[in-house]
Amino acid sequence: MTGLVLLGGCSATEPPPVDPAPGTVPRAGAPTPDSGSAPIGCPESGVRISSPGSSAAMGLRALGLELVNCGTQPYPLNGYPVLRLHDGDGNPIPVRVINGAKGITSGFDAPPRPLILRPGERAGAAVLWRNLVDDPTVVATNGERLEVAPAAGRPEQVVGLDGPIDLGNTGRIGVSAWTKSADPPATPTGPRPDTSQPGGPGSSSPVPPLL
Repeated sequence: MTGLVLLGGCSATEPPPVDPAPGTVPRAGAPTPDSGSAPIGCPESGVRISSPGSSAAMGLRALGLELVNCGTQPYPLNGYPVLRLHDGDGNPIPVRVINGAKGITSGFDAPPRPLILRPGERAGAAVLWRNLVDDPTVVATNGERLEVAPAAGRPEQVVGLDGPIDLGNTGRIGVSAWTKSADPPATPTGPRPDTSQPGGPGSSSPVPPLL
């Protein structure tokens, strides 16, 4: 009898459980939202690096790079992309990376400027090289895989290529400084040998057209 009384007392004071409305309670094991975390599909670093394409003319090659702040926080950027090149077997290729394009072409030596990319904003840069074979005793080099970091010490990302980085046997590659882009860059059409500052603030593509 005592047990029945207690049970009746509990049922009288505690209402039956109510099923929550759909979508109001996360399923077991589901991650909880975090306002500071990167959105789904965005790298943990908060930025995504890709290439809008490449171009070639008279042995001169140009590959555009695009960095997008896909995260939720402002992203500081200053300096040059850091490049790492691999062959078709995944082996690192020893190559001299030049900040700017001295000895390769002109018009890409504008110094870096500090940037702050708000979420959704973009920055661009250009990778430049020449396909030259001037020493028949040295095997020509083709880069099949490119890893790019926004700056030294930051995480690298693999950038898809639309063709090999055919360095010949020059053993060097140039890269311009990051500059903020006003619009998503179009596929680059190659470098232009002039003294202007291509890819400067407000440009829509990191690589100006070939002449």
